[in-house]
Amino acid sequence: MADRAILVTGASRGIGRAIARAFAGDGDRVAVHHRDSAGLAAGVLAGLPGRGHTVVQADLTDPEAVRRMVDRACDVLGGLDVLVNNAGAGVFRGIQDLTLDEWRKTIDLNLTGVFYCCHHALPLFRNQGAGYIIQISSLAGVNAFAGGAAYNASKFGLNGFSEAIMQDLRFENIRVSYIMPGSVDTGFGPRQGSADWKIAPEDIAEMVLHLLCMPARTLVSRVEMRPSKPKKNG
Repeated sequence: MADRAILVTGASRGIGRAIARAFAGDGDRVAVHHRDSAGLAAGVLAGLPGRGHTVVQADLTDPEAVRRMVDRACDVLGGLDVLVNNAGAGVFRGIQDLTLDEWRKTIDLNLTGVFYCCHHALPLFRNQGAGYIIQISSLAGVNAFAGGAAYNASKFGLNGFSEAIMQDLRFENIRVSYIMPGSVDTGFGPRQGSADWKIAPEDIAEMVLHLLCMPARTLVSRVEMRPSKPKKNG
């Protein structure tokens, strides 16, 4: 299964970076996407084992930019076998304080941007008769919390979108899975004290590789991941 062509969005840091490194370590060719962190993305690229990797840039809320990104990744990698939609953002405020712009940007990136990526990758997968889409969602897509209106809505929507396209595409040999991590040790949210109890980004990357190793007869469509010993309140 080595030497696959992989596009990972939001791969300049955190979970996306760990996924890119895991694929490269498995012998795959990886396109490392960034929006505006060219230096970080170049650092990730320089640290990837193997050859044939590339950096691609795009604002995922711009459908034309996404089309160019997918085409560029396909041209450099020599095709596309796996799309990992990892890029995302969160604004955490009560609804009374949430601005219209914050709502729009969260939904546009976390949900609509994923649609654009899938939409532009699907013709490639259909032409070759196979493909895999892996969405990095969140347990916030099944468990709402105060201050999470925009983020919860985007992840609930992402989960529903993923379930629907899984059923749209399963008979075309195009597989769709989504992973819902709980607390992950990244710079995504504010850090308060030790984070050694959290899931490591590398744990998410390992799960992504596991999904691709499943027998063709079996599709793991949804994965929930939690810290085994979460921090206790009080």
